[in-house]
Formats: sequence, C-alpha cells, structure tokens
Amino acid sequence: MMGAMIMKFTKMHGCGNDYVYVNGAEEIIPSDKKEELIRKLSDRHFGIGGDGVIFINPSDEADFEMEMHNADGSYSEMCGNGIRCVAKYVYDKGLTSSKKVSIISGGKVRYLDLFTRENKSFPNGEEVERVRVNMGAPVLKPEEIPVKAGNGETAIDVPINVCGTDYRMTCVSMGNPHAVVFMSGVKELGIEKIGPYFENHEMFPRRTNTEFAEVLNRGEVNMRVWERGTGETLACGTGACATAVACILNGLTDDKVIVHLLGGDLEIEWDRKENLVYMTGPATTVFEGEITAV
Repeated sequence: MMGAMIMKFTKMHGCGNDYVYVNGAEEIIPSDKKEELIRKLSDRHFGIGGDGVIFINPSDEADFEMEMHNADGSYSEMCGNGIRCVAKYVYDKGLTSSKKVSIISGGKVRYLDLFTRENKSFPNGEEVERVRVNMGAPVLKPEEIPVKAGNGETAIDVPINVCGTDYRMTCVSMGNPHAVVFMSGVKELGIEKIGPYFENHEMFPRRTNTEFAEVLNRGEVNMRVWERGTGETLACGTGACATAVACILNGLTDDKVIVHLLGGDLEIEWDRKENLVYMTGPATTVFEGEITAV
C-alpha cells in the first residue's frame, strides 16, 4: 500500500485575490484526484484556504504555463491577479532570472514585466513587488465571450433581467467571460444574493464573472466582483480589465483607469491604437508549507 503524498505549496495573493500555488513540475497529482484535491486545498476551514489553486507547469509555447482552477475544482482560462503571482513565484524562486517572462494560460500567451526590490535572501538577489501584464486584446464578439446578447458584433449596454429586476450590462472577455453592470452604491450591494443568479443566467453558456462598477470620475472606478465557481473575491484582475474596457466603451472614463477593489487598487490601461490592455498591480507571498495531498 502506497503512503500518503506530501505536497509543497505556496500561498499568494494579488490585492487579496488569494490562491494556493503548486509547482506542477515537481508535484505530480493524478488527474482523477485533482478536482477533489483543489476543493480540499481551497476550503478556508478544513484546508489551506483560497479562491482556488494554480499549478505552475513547464511549457513548450511560453516560459511557463499557468493552470488555474476555481475553488469548486472547475477549470478557468485566466486570472489576472493569479498570473502576476505566478511571475513573482518563478522569479523569487530562481526558476528564471529574467524580468520579462511569458506565461500561457487557457491557450493564450501573456507577456509580463517584473518590478523588483533588493533582497539578498532570494536566488536573484531581488524579489518581485509589482507586475505589469500585457493582457492582450479584449474580446467583444458575443459568440466568443460567450453571451446570448448584443448585435452580433458587441454586447454593449444590453438589457438583462435578474430576479425580476432589469439591469444593463456590457460583456467582455479577457480570456474568460465578464458581464459589467454599472450602478451607484456598489459598496452596499447585496452581492451574495444576486451574484449566483448572474453567474448562472441562461444568457451565459459557460456561466460568467460579474462586475458591479461605480464610476467615480474619468480615471477612477469602484468595483466588486462575483467570480464564477468561487463567489465574491477581494479582487479580480481580468474583471478589472473588463470593467475598464466597459467604462471606455460606454464613454464613462478615459483610457487609463484606477480600479478600486476590496483588496486594493489595479492600474488598467487600454491602448486603443494597439488594441492591448495592460494591468499593473502587486503580488504578495503569504506563507509556504507542506500538506498531505492524496
């Protein structure tokens, strides 16, 4: 009879959006055990606790692969806060010495710039504080997001009825689907009541992440997010990007936006000429340890 498998992990967060990070090159988890393990690790009472689990794997198409799973074990294509933490992980642990890295997630390669500070206890003599991510072009075609709304080209300021209430939403994919809803008083919103109904609405074939946003001025937005498969999180990088794009599409802000999240701020810029979205924000290591995996 085989003994228990002890797995090393690192707990990290980006603006409070926290995940359990695992070196997939060293920790080999049987595929039939992975979903159960992810739910166990993510559990905040009986596990490590997090919004999900991210495996950092070797890749032939980029420097590294980010394999992201939500807290319920389901796979997700992309996480903006998560990919910044992956960049910090690989640099801080000396898996790369470059301050420019490429990471593939959900079949798409992203390019990241690392900003460091001196720390002689780390392999490179520095540790990562902030990361700028080229998030690529926003996807606006409804069938590619996917969402069953819009005019075939975009789904900007379209109606949706949730629990008998009419809302307006703008839908964007940043590698995963988002529905951005503008409103006032977002801090007082009972997001836990309406979030699940947005997530599982019939208009979203693959469910959706929902951002509830309040525009403060031409350069600042307050945002709360309900993430599919997880619930409300303190931050969502792709959601912040989608919100900034939605603000710009609706003429509500300039092309550079500071998105205020429950866990901190992210700087988002949509370069309209190049059609690229850039996200800049922090990445933080909380603690490391070992746990019985299977």
